Amino acid sequence: MLEVENKNNKVSERVYLDHAATTPVDPRVMKTMEPFLSENFGNAGGLYEEGRRAKESLQNSREIIAKLIGAKPDEIIFTSGGTEADNLAIFGVARAAGLKGHIITTAFEHHAVLLPAQELSRDGFDVSYLPVGEEGIINPEDVGRALRSDTVLVSIMHANNEIGTIQPIAQISKIIKKHREENKTSYPYFHADACQSAGYLNLNVNSMSGGLGVDLMSVNGGKIYGPKGVGFLYKRSGTRMRPIIFGGGQEGRMRSGTEATPLIAGLARAFEIAQSEREAESKRLIEIRDYFISRLLKEIPKTVLNGHQTNRLPNNVNVSILDIEGEALVLYLDAEGISFSTGSACTSESLDPSHVILALGKPYEFAHSSMRFTLGRSTTKADIDYVMEKLPKTVEWLRKVSPISVDMDAKSMSHPEAFAGEGLRVKAKSKSYK
Repeated sequence: MLEVENKNNKVSERVYLDHAATTPVDPRVMKTMEPFLSENFGNAGGLYEEGRRAKESLQNSREIIAKLIGAKPDEIIFTSGGTEADNLAIFGVARAAGLKGHIITTAFEHHAVLLPAQELSRDGFDVSYLPVGEEGIINPEDVGRALRSDTVLVSIMHANNEIGTIQPIAQISKIIKKHREENKTSYPYFHADACQSAGYLNLNVNSMSGGLGVDLMSVNGGKIYGPKGVGFLYKRSGTRMRPIIFGGGQEGRMRSGTEATPLIAGLARAFEIAQSEREAESKRLIEIRDYFISRLLKEIPKTVLNGHQTNRLPNNVNVSILDIEGEALVLYLDAEGISFSTGSACTSESLDPSHVILALGKPYEFAHSSMRFTLGRSTTKADIDYVMEKLPKTVEWLRKVSPISVDMDAKSMSHPEAFAGEGLRVKAKSKSYK
C-alpha cells in the first residue's frame, strides 16, 4: 500500500495497482537528482564550471545506461519520454529512407507507434499491421513472411502495455538479420518499445550475448520509478536516422533542446536500480500476480484472463469482467482506496474499447470490460486480499444495475477469441433498474 497525506495531514492508505501507467519516484533516485536541481544547475552547453558539471553528469548517465544494455555511450539519445523516443525512431528512420518504403508493426502496439505509422501511410509509406495470436504473442514467422525488399523498419514492442505479453524479440531479430544478409542491405532496422519491460526483463541489445538484437529501443523513466518527462532511445551506430526536433543540435544532433540534467540523472539511477533488482523483484511479483489471477478467475464469475497465462510481465494482470462498464468499476473502487485502469492509461480519456483486446480476436464486450491491474514495489499479498474483499461485491452490484448481460457457454468462456456469433449472446435485460 502507498501512504498518502491528505489535506488534514492524516495519512491514509491506498492500494495502487496502475504501475504500468506510472510509478512513484524512488527515494534513491530523488537523492541523485537533488544536487542538479539547485547546486549543479548549469546548462550542459556552457563552457564554464557550472556547464562542465552538467555535461559531466550527462556523460556519466549515458555511460551507466549504455553499460546496462551493452551499448556505447554515444548510442544513447535522451528524450522527453517513451512517446518521443518511439516517434523519433519511426519518423527518424522514415525520413532518412526518403519518405518511401515499407514498415512492419503489429495491430496491438502502443499508440505512440501506431499513430506515427498511420501518419507515414498518409505520406506514401506502405504499412503492414501483423496480427497477434489469441494469447497476444506474435508469430516470428509472420514477420519473415511480411518482409520485403523495400522494408525499412520493423517496430514491435518488447512487452505489451495492456496485457503484458512478452514478445519473441530475439527470434524476430534473427529473421531480420537473415533477411538483411540475403539481400545484402542494412535494412530493415528493428525497433522495440521497451517502456514496460525495462523494470523486469533483460534489455541487452546485442544478439551475440543472448540479448534482443535490436537497432533501436525506447525506454521511459516514469515507468521504472524515475522522474516523468524523460526517457531515452538507443540507436545502434550506423543506423540511418534524421532528427524530428531541430534547434541547438544537442544529443549528437539527433534531439535538439537543453538537456534536462536532473531528470536524466534520475533516469540513469532509476534504470540502474531497476536492472539490478529486476530478478528478485520479478520473482516476488510473479507469486503475487498468479495469486491474484487465481482468485479473480475463481471468485468472480464470467471473468476471463487476457493474454498468456505465464509469458507475461511479472506485474501484469489483465482481465475482462463481463456485464459491467470498466470505467464505473474504476470509480467505485477508487472510493474504496484502490487504483487501477481500464486498458492503457495513455488512452484513459477515451471510451473506445481496447484495441489490444480486439486485436486478440475477442468480441467488443470483452474489450469494453477489460481491466488492467499492474503491481509494483509497494504491492503485497495483503493488498490483493483487500482488493478481493471489495472487488467481487462491487462487480455483483454493478451487474445488477447493468442494462445488458452476456450469456456464454463454457467453451466460449475458455476460448472467447473464437467467437463467431455462436455461444455468446448479448441481451438487454427486460427488467428496469432504478
